[in-house]
Amino acid sequence: MSYEFIKVKNEGGIINITLDRPPLNVLTIAMMEELIQAFKWAQQEPGHLVLLDAAGKAFSAGVDVADHTADKVEAMIDVFDRLFQAISETSKPVVCAVNGNALGGGCELPIFCDVVVASERAKFGQPEIAVGVFPPIACYMMPRLLSWPRAMELLLSGEVIGAAKAEQIGLVNVVLPADNFAEAVKDYLKKFLDKSPVVLAMTKKAALAGLNKGFADGIKEIDRIYLKELMQTEDAKEGLAAFMEKRKPVWQGK
Repeated sequence: MSYEFIKVKNEGGIINITLDRPPLNVLTIAMMEELIQAFKWAQQEPGHLVLLDAAGKAFSAGVDVADHTADKVEAMIDVFDRLFQAISETSKPVVCAVNGNALGGGCELPIFCDVVVASERAKFGQPEIAVGVFPPIACYMMPRLLSWPRAMELLLSGEVIGAAKAEQIGLVNVVLPADNFAEAVKDYLKKFLDKSPVVLAMTKKAALAGLNKGFADGIKEIDRIYLKELMQTEDAKEGLAAFMEKRKPVWQGK
């Protein structure tokens, strides 16, 4: 499938989705529809993980203000929610690489991903409060990622923070040099790419299964995934055998 506002490729175990609407990668309804289709495509592709990144000087300046008008806002919220639903239905780990500003809806994208890698020049913020609205996905995610006071400070003030502070408070995993950022991201991802893709996906599934549940209910479902799904895979059998035989495992991805 061809796209107008994004680019996709699948190479070396990385299924890459790139925002490509320069200079600021402002998210329009049409662009978000393309992203929905891209994540559905990524779900069916072989690979270890999905990498969401962006071309240009900004990751994304957010959703187009023109799509917030009374005649478009319901359609905008609908496609926005469907985009995050498509991301949530992606069984592979989703890594977001942010090099530049990630603001508004452009900040909600990375904080919804499983792993966030930022460059030194990245900035994050939810400035919606300044124009009289609030960020729906951030209102859902930030209290889950941060302490309540930290989350509310960012949501209520609209403050934009740098990469170092974002790492300090737990919004991003790691900050990498801005120079040769793309190569630095590839190096960072190597620690995931030597693992079994099917076990990566099942580990994500197990983590989600226990989220927001009490221990008894959460561990019951996690154990079910372990015994009934994970232990039926060829890669689990191979990994255990390779450990016992003191050799490197050869993953089949099934």
